[in-house]
Amino acid sequence: MREADRAKNALAALMRTHIGRKYVSETCIRSFFSLVLKMAAGTLYTYPENWRAFKAQIAAQYSGVSLKIASNPPAFTFGQTNRSPAFLSNFPLGKVPAYQGDDGFCLFESNAIAHYLSNDALRGATPQAASQVLQWVSFADSEIIPPASAWVFPTLGIMQFNKQATEQAKEDVKRVLTVLNQHLTTRTFLVGERISLADITVACSMLWLYKQVLEPSFRQTFTNVNRWFVTCINQPQFKAVLGEVKLCEKMAQFDAKKFAEMQPKKETPAKKEKGGKEATKPQEKKEKKEKKEEKKPAPEDDDMDASDAALASEPKAKDPFAELPKSSFVMDEFKRKYSNENIEKVAIPYFWEHFDREGYSIWYCDYKFNHELTMTFMSCNLIGGMLQRLDKLRKNAFASVLLFGTPNNHAISGLWIFRGQELAFALCPDWGIDYESYTWRKLDPASDECKLMVKEYFLWEGDFKHMGKPFCDGKIFK
Repeated sequence: MREADRAKNALAALMRTHIGRKYVSETCIRSFFSLVLKMAAGTLYTYPENWRAFKAQIAAQYSGVSLKIASNPPAFTFGQTNRSPAFLSNFPLGKVPAYQGDDGFCLFESNAIAHYLSNDALRGATPQAASQVLQWVSFADSEIIPPASAWVFPTLGIMQFNKQATEQAKEDVKRVLTVLNQHLTTRTFLVGERISLADITVACSMLWLYKQVLEPSFRQTFTNVNRWFVTCINQPQFKAVLGEVKLCEKMAQFDAKKFAEMQPKKETPAKKEKGGKEATKPQEKKEKKEKKEEKKPAPEDDDMDASDAALASEPKAKDPFAELPKSSFVMDEFKRKYSNENIEKVAIPYFWEHFDREGYSIWYCDYKFNHELTMTFMSCNLIGGMLQRLDKLRKNAFASVLLFGTPNNHAISGLWIFRGQELAFALCPDWGIDYESYTWRKLDPASDECKLMVKEYFLWEGDFKHMGKPFCDGKIFK
């Protein structure tokens, strides 16, 4: 608790200065200091081994905040407690980690919780340092987590393997490691001379990379990053939360069997009994057969830490698109073409050949607050955040959302394909968080304007004359 001791000493000096007394009793200092820490004391709700929760836990270790962890029954049962009316009244999205202070103060989103539980040294003692910490926290969300998830999740059985997506993720991780390696050439930590929230956040975001896929031959080039990561995880405050972290020795691969086990089993409809002898079988024999066919619970994977795995075992909500008539356009097949084959020569022709204009609609969107966009990575993070929150819409939608212009002169627009003829966001409360920040216009699939936009937004190439700014970056929702 060295941070707590330093804070206590500083507090004593401050009290002596302002009270005007040379001596302030230890009891007085302890009482006041306990009151300060108690203000931030509270409970963190999460499922076990959640790397997002680790950020807040490690921050609390450094700041000395008293933090209770509710991750197991009876205190917290993921999929039940977080869906209860009492929990939802404080955390409307029902997501974890979620924090509730002993004073009733509530927070969701892991970065906000970690920030709140940190001290000034972790947050950045100067405006410049604080901005740099925020920079690396945003960097972790926008640049590390997406490729890390695409690469690691299939090895955990959480996500289906896609060769092209995995290879792209590897290249993106290499790019991230290169940036970090260069930055850490002359630095021990990301910001300043001590551990900050930047180090905590980035290290936690890279935890599963180092545990699952960054084998020695892959990571050997990035010596500065390796040195920094090992330094972080060996700090007492990290170890108190993470325990001993074993670095990957051999790159984990997609396990089809594990993936199959992780998928919710579909119930097989009972076969109709034929006439004759089969129809007169005793009821007891039928019951025995049904007992044999009872599904055994899928074995739990102790290494699983992503909420996707836990959500897979929950009862599925009603499909908002269930009432729509069936369409001849197979979205999944188009997405496979887009991901694995030449976009211009194969995917776009396939799209127009099979597109069902009665069953699907095409929409163009413009961000309303382009004047507020500043840094490129923050603008990309804005796009990525929206797409991440629409995860359950993927089966019935496809989008290409692009960033144009240069820093402090950016603009965002996108092209969306939805099931049905109306905007899909109104079909589910969880989908309506961001869409009102955009203006929406339905396109005529037969128009030249629509065909040109499909080509440009699918390829990320073209003049984009309607934008008046050069293409900068983008994200695909598929």
